[in-house]
Order: sequence, then structure tokens, then C-alpha cells
Amino acid sequence: MTTQTLSLAQARRVALAAQGLDRPRREGKVTMRQLQGVIDRLGIFQVDSVNVLARAHLMPTFSRLGPYDTGLLERASSTHPRRLVEAVAHEASLVPPETYRHLGFRRSAFATRWFDDDASVLRTHAAEAEEIRQIVTAEGPVTAAEIQTRFESRHPRTGKGWWEWSVAKRILERLFFIGELASAGRTPAFERRYDLPERVLPREVLEAPTPSAEESVRVLVEQAARAHGIGTVRCLGDYFRVKTERVRRAIDELVEDGVLEQVAVEGWKGPTYLHRDAARPRRATGRALLSPFDPLVWERRRLLALFGMHYRIEIYTPAPQRRYGYYTLPFLVGEHVAGRVDLKVDRAARRLLVPAAWAEEDASAETPAELAAELAVLARGLAADEVAGADKGDLARPLRAELAAAGELELVTEA
Repeated sequence: MTTQTLSLAQARRVALAAQGLDRPRREGKVTMRQLQGVIDRLGIFQVDSVNVLARAHLMPTFSRLGPYDTGLLERASSTHPRRLVEAVAHEASLVPPETYRHLGFRRSAFATRWFDDDASVLRTHAAEAEEIRQIVTAEGPVTAAEIQTRFESRHPRTGKGWWEWSVAKRILERLFFIGELASAGRTPAFERRYDLPERVLPREVLEAPTPSAEESVRVLVEQAARAHGIGTVRCLGDYFRVKTERVRRAIDELVEDGVLEQVAVEGWKGPTYLHRDAARPRRATGRALLSPFDPLVWERRRLLALFGMHYRIEIYTPAPQRRYGYYTLPFLVGEHVAGRVDLKVDRAARRLLVPAAWAEEDASAETPAELAAELAVLARGLAADEVAGADKGDLARPLRAELAAAGELELVTEA
């Protein structure tokens, strides 16, 4: 059978349509039904403590729906019946409860590793682990800080750094990773609230038969393919961080069953797979700022192959060595990534700060105006009254001029 060949532009549009980024956002109030549409489409929201602009899990919905009541997402992940629960998926993530069930093989692997390891905190502090189980059972949901207050005299915390975990935190995290505990949500300070799975997960998930690892991997790979529309083995495996050999086996089965079709994309090496339900729009007319934690941006090689963008987040790069900025967001216009912009919000002053803005190769003459319009939308979504634009980057000055001309927001010339 002849392998179908797609142009790079066609592949880009397929990917954008699958992610819900191929057309302008609807106007009006965002409802829970619309949020559920994003959940169904993406299947996962990465969780991260970075809060320079907004929490990582809040931004993908904004990129696709525009300003919305973030309480919708909080309710979806913290009140019954939960539409999302936290799991180790693509790093720490919010996923639908059914997806949580299909990540059980990963929790089992963690359990085997840690219970077989004599150096594991679950073995070296077995008595404390049992005490924590009893506390959570009787009092949950609880935070690590609340547990540590009871352990401080016996196991004082030795440091104050973010990763200087207390004994209580180390035990709780291990129990969460292996599925003995679940997350009942996060506090305003972003602390995980640990509880028993039976008090977090829907009954139908708790009572469902345990799937085999092979069945679960197939489900996860199919979800990844549906969310990507088109992708390589690496793309489809990265979505839920599944090992390559397992991904290959699942892809072979999905191809045999007609769920995936092997295709070729002009300029790409190796086999590529198209989901049978993937839309193939002739045009892409959306516009969005994409968080570094957006599913379209996760796999950097995919981003480069689709959009020609070399991208990395520079949070952990020493300031003198940063090229583009601390927290840069790719800026999507139509089917091209036209720029990247370093952003930060000053919540106390209600200001959206733009330390730098840079044009990409596919930037057009309209890019500054498009970016100014998108920043105005973002500012309103963040309850910011003004935009503070700096001079760094080749897109900075034309952007400032567009912001000033628009007159929607007060322009501050120093970020």
C-alpha cells in the first residue's frame, strides 16, 4: 500500500486542529462545558510550581478559550465528581480519572522499585510511614507541612530550600507516587493535599478491573495520537512519558486496527503516524500565547520540526547567559510561530510586564499588532490594568508602538 505524504504545512495544520488552536477563540463567558471540551481534547494538564505569569495548568485553557474563571479548573480537580485528578503522567499532571486508572502500571513500577530498595525512605522510616498512613486515614486531606509539625522533634527539617524535603514530605511523595495516597487538590500556596484514593477517585474508577500494562499503554498512546493529530514514535511516547519499546508495540497494534495510519511528512525522517479522526483544515487562523508547559510545546524536537523554532525555557539558566528571557512564551499566529515574548505579572501593581519580545523567522509585518492584541487579552485575563514594555528584543519597539496606538491599556515604558 502506498504511504500517504503530507506537506509540512498540512502537518502543522493537523497538529493545530488536534490541539484546538487552529481557529479564533469564541467570545463570551467560558462555561464548564467548554472547559470539559479542552479536557477531552488535551487529556492532560502539566502541573508546575512556576507562577511567574500563572500556574502551569491554568495556561493551556486560556490559550484555547481566552480569559476564564480559573475556579472552573480548580473545581474540576478538587470537588466531586472530579473531572481531573493529579497523577505522575507527563511529569506531575492533572488527568481525567479514567486516565489515572491507566497509569496504574507506572505506580506499580514505582512500588516495586522503592519497596525492593533497602535505602528507600519507605523502608528506612517504615514506622513513620505507617504513622502517616494512620494520620491521613483519620484526618485527611493533609499537607506535608501539617504532618511535619508532628515529626519536627524527631526528624527536624535540615534546610529551607525548595528541594530540601522533610522526612514527612519524602514519605508522602513516595506514597503518592505508588498510589497509596492521592491528591485531593492544592492549597493556595500550591501544597499538595494528600488523602486516601477512595476519598478522591470516582467509584467507577476504584471498582473497575485493573487493566494490563499493555492495554493501558495502548490507551495512552491512542490518546496522545488523538491529541497530537500527527506525530512520530517520540512524539506519541513523550505525551505520557511512556518508554519507546512499549510505544512501538502499541503503535503497531493501532495501525493494524486502523486507528493510526503511517504517513510521510515532507522533510521529516522516519515513520510518522496520523490519527484516523484527525481534522485536516485548509487554513489555520488562530492566535495564542503558549506557555512553556503547553502540550504543543512540550516536545522541543517536534516544535522545531513543525514550526522551525529552537526553544528552551531559561528559568534555570544563569541570568547573564539567558538569550531571550526568564519565562518566554512562543507566540502563535495562524499556522506559524511568529515570535516569543518574555512575560511576568506584577499582581500587586496589576501590571503585565514585557521584559523582552523577539521575532521569529516566520514573523510578518502584522506580528507586532497581533501580539499587542493578544497581550491585551492576556492582561484582562490576569486582571492587569496596564502593560509595561521594555526595549529588549527586535520586536520590542514595534510592539510598544502598537500597544500605545491601541489605547486599550496604559503603556509603561520601563518593565
